[in-house]
Order: sequence, then structure tokens, then C-alpha cells
Amino acid sequence: MANGTKSAVSVIIPCRNEEKFIAGCLDSILAQTYPKEKMEVLVVDGESTDKTPEIVGSYSKKFPFIRFIKNPGKITPTAMNIGIRESHGAIIVRIDAHSVYPADYIEKGIRYLEKYKADNVGGIRRATPAKDTRTAKAIALTFSSFFGVGNAHYQTGTREPREVDTVFCGFYRREIFEKIGPYNEKLIRSQDMELNIRLKKAGGRIILVPDVMVRYFPKSTFGAFFKHNLRDGIWAIVPFKYGVRLKLRHFIPLFFVLGVFGPLILSIWYYPFIFLTAGVIIAYLSAAFYFSARLLNKDNGLLVFPFVVTAFTIRHFAYGLGSLIGLFKLLS
Repeated sequence: MANGTKSAVSVIIPCRNEEKFIAGCLDSILAQTYPKEKMEVLVVDGESTDKTPEIVGSYSKKFPFIRFIKNPGKITPTAMNIGIRESHGAIIVRIDAHSVYPADYIEKGIRYLEKYKADNVGGIRRATPAKDTRTAKAIALTFSSFFGVGNAHYQTGTREPREVDTVFCGFYRREIFEKIGPYNEKLIRSQDMELNIRLKKAGGRIILVPDVMVRYFPKSTFGAFFKHNLRDGIWAIVPFKYGVRLKLRHFIPLFFVLGVFGPLILSIWYYPFIFLTAGVIIAYLSAAFYFSARLLNKDNGLLVFPFVVTAFTIRHFAYGLGSLIGLFKLLS
């Protein structure tokens, strides 16, 4: 396809305090095979307090198609809505600052958007350790397992292109936002899922393609990983307040936490309930050991095994605890 017939593309990057990752992200965008004269890159910054603005500023001076835009609302959905309003492309590409993208990422995404007549196309998000530590490796591994992410195929992978309920980031046709409306700015998290739920309800098609790959860098310490999943768990429940219900996989950790603490509390009045709590914990740890063992290979040997079990436990417990907090918020 000649450059003159290629669609104009607006790459929108919401970010806040991403000084460690924004340069790598922008470098991967600059390396794209898609013609630069057909691209604009909008970095929408949520009032970063680190060096993110300076780093982006140095890029925009060299490359005029990279723009730095302030986001006083600070949160991702506000950033996306600002970016969409400020953009001009027929295709909107949502980019995560915590990731790097292969050179053919935009080329392939737009090709598949046209090929499948889809309204949103996305690829596989491959979690990559942010540091060369056993903890970082273990955390990254949890995102590739069904036990860690359920049936989120954009994380576990797929062999063939398939229709799904959501994708990581995504390529959208501009007219979609005119049809279903902007991002929901009441949702600090889960905004992509909520947007895609509306898109599906409106008859839209969301396609996941396996040969479009994104390298994503998750948290690299157990403390940061716990906090991240705690917040995710809260925002799996809070959307109910706005009439939004996420998928079943988002509520499994809540059932796990209730299965542990519910019988434990009841055992205060009737001690045999303690055995139910013990049974839930034993069943969970058995599953965690099994799925952790399945992730081991020559690069991730036995020394990583206890870290993977720990990462799974932190992910599920923190997410479930967050969901419990979200439930209390919902009912208060």
C-alpha cells in the first residue's frame, strides 16, 4: 500500500511519572515501519513529578510529530479523552508507556483492523521482567499462566486470530468514539474493559491477533506488586456503582479471600469451620505449586519456583482483598 493511501494514525500515550520507561517506549514508536508523515504521537502527561516531561520534551524538539500535552485530571481515561480530542488520525492507537513495541506493531495492527473489518484490534501482551532478579522474573511469569490471569487471552496467548471481550491497548477507528462515547472518566482503572464492553454491546468486533506482540514491564518487587493488585481488585468492584460489571475472572480472587476468612470468622462460634479454611488454603497452595512447576524451564529453574508460588499468592490475595475493600466501598 502506497503511503498516500495509508490511514493517518494518532498514537496516544497516557503517562504519569514514567521516567524509567517513557524513553524506551518512544524509541520503539520511532522505530516503527509505518510512515512517520502519517503518524502523530501525543504523550498526555498527568502532571508528572519526575523527569518524564523533560524526557518527552527532548523528543518533541527533535521530532515535531511528537507532542507533549498536559492532563490536569491525572488519570488514564481523562488522558485518553484529551488525546482523542487533540488528535487528527482516522485510527486511534492506545499505547502503554510501560511497554515497548516491535517495529511492525502499528503496520500490523492497522492491517488486521482492515482485514477483519474490526472495530478494535490488539495483540499479545508479553510480560517481561523489569529487572534481572528472581522476584521480577516470577512476577512476569504469573501473567503468562491461566492460573494467574484466567481466560485473558491477550496475556496467555492464542494460536489463531479470535474475537475476544477486550485487548491490551488496541487500535480503534475514530468513529467508534463518536458512536459509543468517550472513555468513562469515573473509572480510575478498568476503563479499557468498560469501553470494550460498550463496544461489544453496540455490535462492535474486537479481534486478538497472535503475531502482534507487546513487551510489558510489570512491577518488579513484591511490595509494589501487592499494591498494584490491591488497587486492581478495588476497581474490579467499584465499577458496579456506575452500572458496569466486569467478567467472571475478575471476581475469582474475591471468592478465594472469602473462602479463607469467612470460615475463619465463623470458627469463633463453631470451631470446625477452621477445617474449611484449612481446606481452602491447602487446595489453593496445591494449585499454586502445580501451576508454578509448569512454568519452570531452563531459564526459570528450581531457584525461581518459590518466588513464583509467592507471586501467585500475592496476586490473588491482594486482588481479592482489594475486591473486598471495593465491596465495602460499594455498600457504604
